[in-house]
Amino acid sequence: MADQNYSCTRRKFIQTAAVAAVGAPFIIRCSPGGRSPNGRLNHACIGVGGMGWHDLHKFMEDPNVQIVAICDVDTDYLQKASEVLPDARKYTDWRELLDREAKNIDSVNITVPDHNHFIIAWNFIRKKKHVYLQKPMCHDVEEVRLLTEAAVRYGVITQLGTQFASRPGDRAGVKLIRDGAIGRVKHAYLCSNRPGAVENYRLPGPRPPRGMTAPSNLDWDLWLGTAPEREYSPEIYHPVKWRAWLDFGTGWSGDIGCHIFDAVWKGLDMKAPLSVVAEVQESWKNSPERRADVWPQGDHITWMFPGNDRTDSDTFPVEWFDGEFYPPAEIMNLYGGDEYPAESAMLVGTEGALLIPHGDMPVLLPEEKFASYPVPEFDPGNHYHSFVVACLGGPKTESHFAQTGPMTEAILLGTVAVRLPGTVLEWNSGTMQITGHPDARKYLRRTYRKGWKTKDF
Repeated sequence: MADQNYSCTRRKFIQTAAVAAVGAPFIIRCSPGGRSPNGRLNHACIGVGGMGWHDLHKFMEDPNVQIVAICDVDTDYLQKASEVLPDARKYTDWRELLDREAKNIDSVNITVPDHNHFIIAWNFIRKKKHVYLQKPMCHDVEEVRLLTEAAVRYGVITQLGTQFASRPGDRAGVKLIRDGAIGRVKHAYLCSNRPGAVENYRLPGPRPPRGMTAPSNLDWDLWLGTAPEREYSPEIYHPVKWRAWLDFGTGWSGDIGCHIFDAVWKGLDMKAPLSVVAEVQESWKNSPERRADVWPQGDHITWMFPGNDRTDSDTFPVEWFDGEFYPPAEIMNLYGGDEYPAESAMLVGTEGALLIPHGDMPVLLPEEKFASYPVPEFDPGNHYHSFVVACLGGPKTESHFAQTGPMTEAILLGTVAVRLPGTVLEWNSGTMQITGHPDARKYLRRTYRKGWKTKDF
């Protein structure tokens, strides 16, 4: 297939980037989705192993969805999915699915490694297909901007896979922030210190010196997609540990950060950051081999955002901690429970503090002060079902790209800072430029592998 059918140009990016100038929200011009002729949403699943297996079943559970096609580069996963969806047409190449099924589908979920998020989602959006995309939206900052703009321009329904955003805990947290329960917010501390994460998901690297031939069930070239040419190595990239590698994943903050950041971003109505700086583990910082291949197994990122009427000053700091880095002891001690939640957001305000444990209900602190303060109650939300409802003409989704795109840009700017530890990067969102550090430019976008790019992108 010709490259130009599945690529975009740098020139087009420059033409559209101005839509998201700093401080200017994306204006959603799209009309609601439309019901299919058979009264159901005709849907395709791209990526049906791991999290894709979970997503497939979530869409299967919805009576308003008919899954007509499935796709995976691993035929073992594809066969397993086919056993529960025997009538769905099977593909190993998403490009073939798009060519053959464009007239048959209304929507698609994309659950593949980060490095291929943009190229797949962008091409389906161009065909005006509604897109449910796993987080983070993309691997690179510039990809996020272009995909966000495309979703708005083509008028499609979108949903980022931040499923906790639809649940009562995060929604209650957003409302408490917006209601001013803790006064004006002074500082936010986000963390993901999940036990076992370093050992099981964050490889120390570097890359194995020699690879192997991929097994017959795996189309390794399709798995690589836009990424650099790499030799297959078992238990290193596919199926799970690709997140640890610079080529394929976005590190721990790029993954779990999308969940932890969401309620804070919405509650405070945040805009693009002004600057970002990162601290990383010394063993990674001092190893050129590791820095060329893998993300650090721990980092501490600090963004400075412009303040607004919900914050206590003209600028507002947000800090992220993972791996060996933890929030300050005085912050964790604000919580009087048995153990500080390993994955959570803590906001410190002029009248108190708010702890939002990942996947749980928020806690106002100190608890004795807020004992009689009512925590908002919400019905359990279904992130997948709300996407389907929106596609069929209902209310907009909780995590549409116009909302989650700017947040993802900020998070991925943090991963750029990780690549240049100790360097304060000043960010101009309107021009998509990092001021004073030309070497950082290369980390805003990758050069796609031959066969997956045009001359300009």
